[in-house]
Amino acid sequence: MILPGIGLRQPHYAELLERRPVLGFVEVHSENFFADGGAALAVLHEARSHYELSLHGVGLALGSAAGLDPWHLDQLARLVERTEPVRVSDHACFARAPQREGGPVLHGNDLLPLAFTEASLAIMVANVSQVQDRLKRPILVENLSAYLSFTERDFSEPEFFNALAQRSGCGLLLDVNNLVVNALNDAQPDPVRSVCDWVDALAPGIVGEIHLAGYQDLGDIVIDDHGSRVHAPVWQVYRHAIERLGPLPTLVEWDTDLPTLDVLLGEAQAAADVMARCP
Repeated sequence: MILPGIGLRQPHYAELLERRPVLGFVEVHSENFFADGGAALAVLHEARSHYELSLHGVGLALGSAAGLDPWHLDQLARLVERTEPVRVSDHACFARAPQREGGPVLHGNDLLPLAFTEASLAIMVANVSQVQDRLKRPILVENLSAYLSFTERDFSEPEFFNALAQRSGCGLLLDVNNLVVNALNDAQPDPVRSVCDWVDALAPGIVGEIHLAGYQDLGDIVIDDHGSRVHAPVWQVYRHAIERLGPLPTLVEWDTDLPTLDVLLGEAQAAADVMARCP
């Protein structure tokens, strides 16, 4: 039986480790645990003794033509060796570029979207392959919520991920909330249907984990802020995804305006209920 997981966040450390609720896994942002020693790493090791661990990164910048940051990859490899996570993931984005031609490479500290072109795919395949060779394991790559897009494209977004998985051996971290946010911002006539069609276009077996989260609808734009309960359209798409793909490790992400642990566990239970009803 596959059980959902939750993000392990500092305000919940003590209560989670004391209560030890039944969960499939906990997930952390890899970069928060790169430092040697300290209280945070001690908590991570204690949590790892009770739960499977998923490492979710935000800094590899896998779509950057400037390549990977060797220091960052070294730190990630060391953390993977220390914690033996069940999954390692990062985003289909770029963030690294030279300030000027021939100048030093800078990190933009953002998850900037890619053009779905052959050139972008070649960069992604090379960088993902480098990470996988270093970690000696396949990774998962997450689809983005994006607030701009490129007119030039050789693939639809799901076709891009299908090709990336086929050429590199990676999997997809399917963020359902990101897909719904994009569909709402694109003013799709039927956002849920368009996102379900996106899911239906994925190659069999490509998805290794699903993310659920809340968004903020400001009227003229929808923001992927991970600061509320999962919204109804996201649950609708999640049910469709589980019916099509089968039960999969699922994370409830909540990173801002953190609720009580019981609220977060309730969202995880709702995901468990969806999987339990899957034929």
